[in-house]
Amino acid sequence: MDYFEGIIKTLLEHEGYWVRQSYKINLTKQEKRDVGKPSIPRPEVDLLAFKPQEKQIIVYEAKSYLDSPGVKLAELQKDHPIPEGKYKLFTCENYRNIVFARLREDLINSGMCSADTKIILGLAAGKVYQSKSEEIRNLFDDKGWVFLSPENIRDKVTELASEGYENEPCIITAKIIMR
Repeated sequence: MDYFEGIIKTLLEHEGYWVRQSYKINLTKQEKRDVGKPSIPRPEVDLLAFKPQEKQIIVYEAKSYLDSPGVKLAELQKDHPIPEGKYKLFTCENYRNIVFARLREDLINSGMCSADTKIILGLAAGKVYQSKSEEIRNLFDDKGWVFLSPENIRDKVTELASEGYENEPCIITAKIIMR
């Protein structure tokens, strides 16, 4: 389990989402060919966050990048005909459409959602290069995606410190730090 994903999972659960971590999507051989990469391994998304009353699933990619330059706006703005790089779902529309269609079908077949459930893309970033969170948010708003910036994550973790005790590392850490 990736600990950053675990923190984001906890934050989402406290907002009323049902969350699945490290969800693999079973593309068919034909879908892999349609993507342009017939030997691609099964795509795995970091988090699926489902809010039944909103009939919405957010497919989150969680990128901590805490000891690196961070998520770069320029990399998210790229447009690739064939999936490549760290942000395939964001930068290759064909790949995203095929993966989301297969994800929807798999979730419907397993009884986890209905045909009218909306699936949207999201990014949770622990660090953003050159503090361009607002620019990334604008890009994501234009595309109908969700962005949890480092500032959003910090604020949500801070809020956890005021919650009642739970034996959850993220909440315990928030309480220790915020006291």
